[in-house]
Order: sequence, then C-alpha cells, then structure tokens
Amino acid sequence: MIRVALPPVIDGDALRGLDPKAPVVALSGRTMGTVWRVRAVWPQGLALVDLRGAIAARLDILVRAMSHWQADSELCLFNNLPSGEWASLSPDFARVMAAALDLAQESGGAFSPAMGRLVDRWGFGPPGPAAAQPTDAEIASLRPLCDVWRLAWDGEAGRLRQPGGVALDLSGIAKGYAVDALADMLRAMGVRHGLVEVGGELTGWGVQSDGQPWWVDLENPARLPPLRIALHGLAVATSGTYVRGGHNLDPATGRPAESGVLACSVLHPQAMIADGWASALSVLAQERGREMADRWDLAVRWVMEDEGEVLSPALDAMIAN
Repeated sequence: MIRVALPPVIDGDALRGLDPKAPVVALSGRTMGTVWRVRAVWPQGLALVDLRGAIAARLDILVRAMSHWQADSELCLFNNLPSGEWASLSPDFARVMAAALDLAQESGGAFSPAMGRLVDRWGFGPPGPAAAQPTDAEIASLRPLCDVWRLAWDGEAGRLRQPGGVALDLSGIAKGYAVDALADMLRAMGVRHGLVEVGGELTGWGVQSDGQPWWVDLENPARLPPLRIALHGLAVATSGTYVRGGHNLDPATGRPAESGVLACSVLHPQAMIADGWASALSVLAQERGREMADRWDLAVRWVMEDEGEVLSPALDAMIAN
C-alpha cells in the first residue's frame, strides 16, 4: 500500500497554459560533494540557454560563499578572523545566516550553525577522520567555541562578528538553500514547472508536462508502507543516522545524537527551512521533537531505530484517505 501526501495548497494557475508536448529538460552534475539534478518543463518560445552552465555557475557562487571544505571560501575566512572582527557577508551567505540563527532560536539550540570545531574534532570535517574520539575534557573545552549565542548578527547590514574561535558549519542548511536558489533562478528564466534536487533535498513547483505533480517517495530505511509526496509548491529534506551515519552532533552535548531517530523528513515551502528543521528534529528526543513540530506546525515524518514511524499532525493531515 502506497500512502500519498498532498500539499495543503494547490496552485490554480498550474494547469493553465500547460503544453503537454513541451520538452522536459533533465540535467545532473556534482556539487558540494554530492549530486544535483534538475527537471524542467521548457516552455515553447522560451529562448534556449546554456542551462547546465548557468546551474554550475550558480552553485559555484554558493560553494565559494559557504563551503567549509574550501579554504578560501567566505565561511572559512570568517572562521579564521581575529576575535571581535566583523565580516560583511555576500547576499547568499547573509540569507542563510539569518535563517540559521532564526532556526537556532526556534529550535531551542537543536539546530546550530556554529558546531565546526566539534565537527572537525569528531573527524567529520575537512581535517579528515580522527585517530581517536574526543575525551570528555576535550568536548568540554570545545563546547564554548560552538556556542551559537556568542555570534553577533547585524541583519540590516548583513554583518556577522567573530567572537573568537567560533567555526561555522552550514552543512545542515546549505544544500537546502542551494535547492531554493536553483529553483528561483529557473523561475526567473520563465520555467513555471520544475523539480530540483541537491543531495537528497528537493523542491517542486507547478506540475509535470502530463499534468501530474512531481511525485517523490520519502526515503524508507525501515519496513514501512511507502509514503509518496506531491511536491507541488513544497520542498522535502531528510536527515538522521540513516543519511549521515553518526555525523549529526547534538549541540546540547557536543556528541553524536542519541535520539533514536533513524531518519527525519520535513516538508516545507522552502527547502532551506526543511533542511534546517530536519537537522534539528533528528537530534531531539521523540517527545521533544513532536512538541517542536506541533509548536511550529511542521509536516514531519520520523523513522525510529526500532523501525517505528511517527507522523506530525501537519503531515498526517496531508495524507489522502
């Protein structure tokens, strides 16, 4: 039995003027250590462009801004700033930081963009695998350097202050932003129907050329009935040990999460927000995670390590009966 989840809002203009003979452009490539994919219904009369080149160029801009693997990225340059110095961020970086800090506040710190020092020490960052796990004393000494609340943010000017020793790591939100950025670029070109994926985070708008929505099956690491989502004005992101192994660190402990969450999928109109919440809700214990999803009316599916499944009320309401 396949369960089907439908979006709460249907775009009444989606089918208007749809050309069933319009070609579907399908492209893919690599970025951020993973794969990107684009499917776009190309309207008749819309000028052909070097779409692959445009996508690659847009993604390169994001990597130069927010990669913690590229030593000369904006993010890495910020991480190496002296204590007390301010950095003026590029528009993309500023938008992601504003969202990341909002998510940190809304999630009670379960999402944090400031975990870079501990990520590296656990062997999950650019320095590579660690010879041994950090000791309790090492974790205690590094946790103050991972305190997101030490960051000072001037949202109006797009400036961020380095408080000293804090290393940003935006891997829990940057792929989602990349999905949104590509979708925005395609819509600006005149593409009214498309599907974008970066590393398993997806967004869809409009419909396919045959009028069907963009159907996506949630990742299913346990023996559960499949759950198929109509990505029509929706994005979906998945996190958890099934996706990242033990790489999801709990900001509350500085250690790999012990939440019992195998996979956490979040649906939201913005892929960036879905990505950040999937990261946060995968480290929270089930009861606390459900409270958070209820508070913010989030559509969430958790698959637990015991192969149980939990659906938030917002997602349960989307499933067609």
